[in-house]
Amino acid sequence: MMTQELRNIAIIAHVDHGKTTLIDSIMKQSGTFRDNQHVDERVMDSGDLEKERGITILAKPTSVQWKDVRINIIDTPGHADFGGEVERVLDMADGVILLTDAAEGPMPQTKFVLGKALKQGLRPMVIINKIDRSDSRAEDVVDEVFDLFVALDANEEQLDFPILYASGRDGWCVEDLEDERVNLHPLLDRILTHVDCPDVDAQKPFAMLATLLDSDPYLGRCLIGRVIQGATNVNASVRAINLDGDTVETGRLTKLLRFEGTQRVPVNEVSAGDIICVAGLTKASVSDTIGTPDITEPLSSTPIDPPTMSVTITVNDSPLAGREGKKVTSTVIRERLLAEAETNVAITFAESASKDAFEIGGRGELQLGVLIEQMRREGFEMTVSRPRVLFQTNEAGNRIEPMEEVTIDVDDEFSSTVVDSMNRRKGEMLDMRAAGAGKTRIVFLAPSRGLIGYQSRFLTQTRGTGVLNRIFHSYAPYRGDVEGRRNGALISTDSGVAVAYALFNLQDRGLMFVNPQTPVYQGMIVGEHNRNNDLEINVLKGKQLTNVRASGSDEAVKLVPAKQMSLEQMMAYINEDELVEVTPQSLRLRKMFLDPHERKRAARAS
Repeated sequence: MMTQELRNIAIIAHVDHGKTTLIDSIMKQSGTFRDNQHVDERVMDSGDLEKERGITILAKPTSVQWKDVRINIIDTPGHADFGGEVERVLDMADGVILLTDAAEGPMPQTKFVLGKALKQGLRPMVIINKIDRSDSRAEDVVDEVFDLFVALDANEEQLDFPILYASGRDGWCVEDLEDERVNLHPLLDRILTHVDCPDVDAQKPFAMLATLLDSDPYLGRCLIGRVIQGATNVNASVRAINLDGDTVETGRLTKLLRFEGTQRVPVNEVSAGDIICVAGLTKASVSDTIGTPDITEPLSSTPIDPPTMSVTITVNDSPLAGREGKKVTSTVIRERLLAEAETNVAITFAESASKDAFEIGGRGELQLGVLIEQMRREGFEMTVSRPRVLFQTNEAGNRIEPMEEVTIDVDDEFSSTVVDSMNRRKGEMLDMRAAGAGKTRIVFLAPSRGLIGYQSRFLTQTRGTGVLNRIFHSYAPYRGDVEGRRNGALISTDSGVAVAYALFNLQDRGLMFVNPQTPVYQGMIVGEHNRNNDLEINVLKGKQLTNVRASGSDEAVKLVPAKQMSLEQMMAYINEDELVEVTPQSLRLRKMFLDPHERKRAARAS
């Protein structure tokens, strides 16, 4: 078989710096799509949640043809919570494109992904993207990127990186800002000259490292990875071994697929260096080696950073349970969570002795929130606890907790409020500097505990103008107690339907979370109290009607709109004795114990 020349490259960047949009333009200009073909924006973000939120959650490979060379490109997530995806994917690449916003410059996630790429010995190419922004400061950003390479101990070969300037959205890239801005050909040409061909041995027996796990409606379980050595064809017998060298399963490769544009194309034969998708194995998973039956040595795989946060998921036992979802038992919830832990290496699964509560560990609130949102859309009902950070103990036996580096960009007028707020959360300021255009950039080191739920408060403090980015930094000694929510909850005393007249009369007690005609039950949280204690209220009490007419006509009640919260905001809002009830159509807040006498007993016991 004639092997075609190959390049494997990953695109890494901070969230929203334009990775997926750049790939769109590359695919259009390399002839992947027909001229008259309708193509969605951000075509690589194929999941519903990815489209809605405008973020990449799962890493995905694609490939384009350029001057008789096949370039495999891997789109990676930018959020720190999905860093596990990035770490695995870099194993498949021979080079990386580091994308940096021309105004924002290197951000926390830029540092994280670049550090991982440099550690694996990859030689990055740097693209300064969004050059056409009005607040672009390309020259300064190049200096900041160089300083970042030096700070991350890049070697001399890595420091000799090519720099290109681009607008991914408009589809052009230049090597010098004075050059004519026509298309992305300079970038594609530079990939061919700067990125090495895969360093593989085609003569050895076939072996590939499974890096991503996917499911296909027609093929079932699919494993995506890079062929490290040798070649194979359809129906070949293979053996899968784990990192300890133990056999996971033996089987046949029923289908081999390569990536072309957004499609997977079946092929009869694959060879060393290519990124492929295989079907036919039922047990093999991420970081297993798939190879010929005589293979005994597993291929090395990058260890994944451990999770820093967990939530407890239990069966929904509220009076409204089972009305909307079909998947409500602990057995189906357990199977779904086990399947997720198998495909997503950044998530851990543990269960209680009674097997009715499941602890799921992940990188942050966003990652855990995305998993619960996906399950909700699949028809599951469950209750979710407040996220907890996962403590560890050091060699001296002291408790240590995860710390995060927080980079905040705010208008100058809000900087003192933000600094005060971060100090209350045990944050320690590392750096504060003017970022130009009336903005300040502040960097803190803060415990993950203190940041739970801070995002929504931060947006309120900065009137929606601030940008907050956080990334796992290290484990450090326990910083002491952090203040939680200051206000108590308004709790419903009865079950039924909320009445406008009752809500109107209770408005001065606090902010409501429910609208008229919303079903409520005893122990459900229907609002936030103005004071710091919980208060039980009756939202079902209607107006007493008599046959005596009022002298003035009754005025219609005017209600303050109820506060609406997203799933992640609710998870961060609740206290230790509260839960979020998640169903396919509703999100509700509730007390862990619905009966007021049980609540009092639990409070006394604690």
